[in-house]
This record gives sequence, structure tokens and C-alpha cells, in this order.
Amino acid sequence: MNILLSNDDGYNAPGIKKLASYLKKIAHVTIVAPDRNRSGASNSLSLDRPLTVTEVEKDYYYINGTPTDCVHLALTGLLDKVPDMVISGINNGANMGDDTIYSGTVAAAMEGFLLDIPSFAISMSQNDATYFETAASITNDLILHYQNNKPKEAMLLNINVPDVPLEKIQGIHITRLGKRHKAEPVNKTQDVDGNTSYWVGAAGLPNDGGEGTDFYSVGRGFVSVSPIHADLTRHNQINDLKTWMNNFK
Repeated sequence: MNILLSNDDGYNAPGIKKLASYLKKIAHVTIVAPDRNRSGASNSLSLDRPLTVTEVEKDYYYINGTPTDCVHLALTGLLDKVPDMVISGINNGANMGDDTIYSGTVAAAMEGFLLDIPSFAISMSQNDATYFETAASITNDLILHYQNNKPKEAMLLNINVPDVPLEKIQGIHITRLGKRHKAEPVNKTQDVDGNTSYWVGAAGLPNDGGEGTDFYSVGRGFVSVSPIHADLTRHNQINDLKTWMNNFK
């Protein structure tokens, strides 16, 4: 099995290093990751400048671009053959609910999925995580299960793991994405010269975090596994929109 591994925390982040060490027990791993932390980059591609690839060692590269750049470049020119899976992570912090829209971790996995490759995004439940090995071990188990029980079509899975020792994991829940309240206001500061700067405010607390959501499961010690996709169409509103447009002139 051949796995392409990427992330959004950067090629030197502890999460990707820990995950790589575990994945190498079950597969041939090629790492293509950003040269620095690109959290929040979402699905952005760098179209206004060329990208450069730096080889750290055999099958280990970093790129001066976004997580999507890394996977896109790897799959369309850098690698000699298409990998069996694309794995993104382990992110140092959660990617649940609305966070997935902004997540570079999820975006890297989604780029693989757009090319019909099974792809997993792996995240810890909190920032400054400690137990990356818990997520790495669970990821290996999920990959092996996927390979031994292949579904009818490729899956894109968003996986969030509580930051606890492996023996304290309560199990795995299949979940949907929850929703948050609106974000906190921006933080406004001034430097000594009177120039104003703004920092994006913290994410809001869960608004829709009840049973069945990723927030609910992770908060109770369960691994959350959510199937997601890239189709942003609001299908249940198509007929209403057609009716609404009937009198349009």
C-alpha cells in the first residue's frame, strides 16, 4: 500500500512526524507538506506564483505553498504513481463543525478525494495536544479496516481524536458535523506608532453540539468519524429556488 501524507501544520510538525512513524509500519509513505504552518488555508491554490519543492530526504518533501498545493502537486506531477490513500494530519487542534470549511487539514484530504482517492483528515481534539500516538494508532487501524473492507466508492473521512491515552478512548462514533455560534469579535491592538492591527477572534462555542455530532462524541471521549464531501449544493432548496424564479423577468 502506498500512502501520500500531508498536513497544514508544516512538514516539521510533531503530528505529521508521529503519524508518519506509525504509517510506515503498514505502508510505503511519501510526505509532501507545507514549509510552514498554513492552518486556516482551506482549499486555496497558489496560482499567482511558482511553487518550489525541497527534498528533506527520500520520499519526504516540503513545498512553499498551501496544503492543497502540496497534494495537488504531488498527485499531478511529483509522484510517479497514484497513491492508494491520502492521509492529512495529525492536526494540532480540532477540526469539527464549521471549522472544516477553513481547515487546511481537511482541504489536503479533500484534494485527494476530488481525484477519487480515499482520503482521511486526522485531528486532535485540542490545541497543544499531547497524545499524538493515540490518533496515529487509531488511524492505522482505520486504514487497515478500510483496505480489508473496501466500500463501493472512495470515502472522505474527517476524524477527530480525544487528546487522551489510547486506553482511555471510549470507542468510535460515526457522526455528523455540528455547528458553532458566531465567532468572537476580532481583537484590535495598536503598536507604539499608533498603527491598528486586527487578530481574528476565537471560534464560537458549539450551537448544534447534541448527540450525533462530532462535538458531542469527542467531548465524551469517543473518536468522531464524519463522512464529508465537496458538493456544496443545497439540494433540498433546488425546487424552492425554481418556484421562486418563476416570476423572474
